[in-house]
Amino acid sequence: MPLRTHKHAPVQHAPSRVVQAGNTIVAIDVEGNHRIESGTIASYMLLSPGDAFDPKLIDQSLKTLYATGLFKNVAIARTGNDLVVQVVENPLISQVAFEGNNQLTRANLADATQLKSRSVYTAEAAEADRQAILDAYAKKGYYSTTVVPQIIQLPENRVNLVFRIHDGRATFISRIAFVGNKHYSEGTLRTVISSRESAWWRFLSSSDSYDPARVGLDGDLLKRFYLRSGYPDFQLLSTNAELAPDRSSFFVTFVMNEGPRYHVGDLKIVSHLPHLDGSTLRGDLQMGKGDWFNGDSVTQTVQAITSDVQGRGYAFVLVNPILHKHVDARGRHVVDVTFDIVEGPRVFVERIDISGNSRTEDKVIRREFQIAEGDAFNADAIKRSRQRLMDLQYFKNVGMNTEPGSAPDKIVLTTNVQEQSTGSLTIGGGYSSDDGALIDLGLSEKNLIGTGINAGITGVLAQRASQVDLSVTDPYFLDRNLLLGGDLFHTTDDNQDVSGYEESRTGVTVRTGYAFNDHMSQQVNYSLVDRDVYNIESGASIYISDEAGWSLLSQIGQTLTYDQRDSIIDPHDGYILRLSTDLAGLGGDSDYVRAKLDGGLYVPLDYFSGNSLWTLALSGSAGYLYNYGGRQFIIDNFFLGGQNMRGFEQGGAGPHDKATGDSLGGDFIYTQTTEVRFPLPISPDIGLTGRVFVDVGALSGVKESNGPIYGTPAPRVAAGVGFSWDTPFGLINIDLADPLVKYTDDKTQVFRFGFGTRF
Repeated sequence: MPLRTHKHAPVQHAPSRVVQAGNTIVAIDVEGNHRIESGTIASYMLLSPGDAFDPKLIDQSLKTLYATGLFKNVAIARTGNDLVVQVVENPLISQVAFEGNNQLTRANLADATQLKSRSVYTAEAAEADRQAILDAYAKKGYYSTTVVPQIIQLPENRVNLVFRIHDGRATFISRIAFVGNKHYSEGTLRTVISSRESAWWRFLSSSDSYDPARVGLDGDLLKRFYLRSGYPDFQLLSTNAELAPDRSSFFVTFVMNEGPRYHVGDLKIVSHLPHLDGSTLRGDLQMGKGDWFNGDSVTQTVQAITSDVQGRGYAFVLVNPILHKHVDARGRHVVDVTFDIVEGPRVFVERIDISGNSRTEDKVIRREFQIAEGDAFNADAIKRSRQRLMDLQYFKNVGMNTEPGSAPDKIVLTTNVQEQSTGSLTIGGGYSSDDGALIDLGLSEKNLIGTGINAGITGVLAQRASQVDLSVTDPYFLDRNLLLGGDLFHTTDDNQDVSGYEESRTGVTVRTGYAFNDHMSQQVNYSLVDRDVYNIESGASIYISDEAGWSLLSQIGQTLTYDQRDSIIDPHDGYILRLSTDLAGLGGDSDYVRAKLDGGLYVPLDYFSGNSLWTLALSGSAGYLYNYGGRQFIIDNFFLGGQNMRGFEQGGAGPHDKATGDSLGGDFIYTQTTEVRFPLPISPDIGLTGRVFVDVGALSGVKESNGPIYGTPAPRVAAGVGFSWDTPFGLINIDLADPLVKYTDDKTQVFRFGFGTRF
């Protein structure tokens, strides 16, 4: 029972069946195929020679052949005792091209589509790819895009497939509305979500382009905002996005039910762990009775209790917040919160997997983890590990997820990092109040060939200062908890305005350091610096004239740091203390001991403002220099003004020569700054943040050995406002400070401006 084909393909047999004579297929004849083997076509048939002519199986075979996508047309007919399969093959694609695309590259479109060179063309597949291209454009906010697939016939049943694309205009959000909001205005709620209404100044942002994923995130942001603001019954009933008839813009509406606002009632901590009294944990509460309910405070309390209990030796702990809502005798809606502490499941970290690091070595990432394979699962340690990785500034994003391990009590910690550029070649220009017009050149790499080594060479040429610095730092020398680095530098400073001289320094610094734990570290350094005081003004202070010429500084120093900030890049909560000491006199011309204590406290104002961008920053410093022999150089002194005391020129406040008015610096200094940082009432996409501040500082201690000095240890005080603009071209800082308390010969500076750009 042969299978006859025009290509004489081999016969394929199926198990024989008992049939009546004359109703049996003798042969299957395949016709019309050029590229596809007859045996391949026959393999899709549900009938074989020797089978009965079954109309149902013939129909199913026809559908199966169509379903392969290989054929434009298929016909199956009986001729005598033979079954004839007539096919018309779909063409083979020679090339896929995209025309008219501007917003998406060819590579973007090729990734989005399925049809490639040497694929079989079908109208259905082309339509699916057309829709995929439209979806890709929609993700970029282009909903008016049109895509037309066209085929160009080629010899031997081949075609070129061309997608003719018209990008159209970006589809913006013309209006964002809220329905059901009673306690908060639409203006307030628009600042909560990430989507924005279209405006001309948002050309640097895509937040006003419609993105379904972002709108979905906006719903979560609204829920979190209301939960944080005391509305645990809040419901987001629906989110509607209507496309205008001309497909030019979207109208987005959030429909909600706020519910009543709740106060915090009774707070309890109940421990079911042996030898652990819940009352000893009340210091971990992040809320108080009578406060407005705050969902974030509940989460923070859970984290604080968990960390505290684990620190007491209970590795496996689970803290469950239990909410009981009711109306009190005064008619207020109240939430009683009970934090129930039970023994959690015994789960260990079986393995830590890292992905996405195409450049950074695994060991550079693993050494930042606060949890190791085999350790008990600790959510707080994982959170701190992620923050440490983000603080490296090697990655745009770091995601950490847990997956089931090889046993019920084991998990796999999967870490996915998204690499970002860590090297920069900069050529820039700008202006600063201290140095005047400037040009900066720099070549730096924070993560040299993925090893975590920071190296760079920078140069600044300005009207009143210049600097060249070659530096390299390995934070984990020899893969140990040991920092090693060094600098070669040359700087010049023009101090003619405040002290009547210019100065240059050329030297080398080597440093090493060690981290005692997650929060405490120490660095030790040695510097050898050749200094020159020159171009002294005629009639300058005798104190300055005596320092003309070269001097050598040989200095060893150390810095001890205790850091409890939530982030070293953008701190919002926590504090930092830093103690620095320097000893000069190991050779050289200067002999002194200098000590300085710095500190900063960051207090989140979320509770009062409802916005995590509000922060109270308190900082202060105090320093003392003791000269124990040899010459005392004014250039070693502390100076007050500029960066450490706004409202006054750099080095412009403090002791002065009575005869010349030149600033002389001092042996003892203290400064204190109180600053509130807040978002400005405009779109956050512009990148503007504001601040109000009060600076206090004093400088004293110069001995009258060569002439009379005017100086008072009384504090100087300045208050002001300022803002920072984080643009793609650089950071602009502007401060306006009013020197409220000043003294004779102090040089003030009401307006302080700094700008740098890269191109």
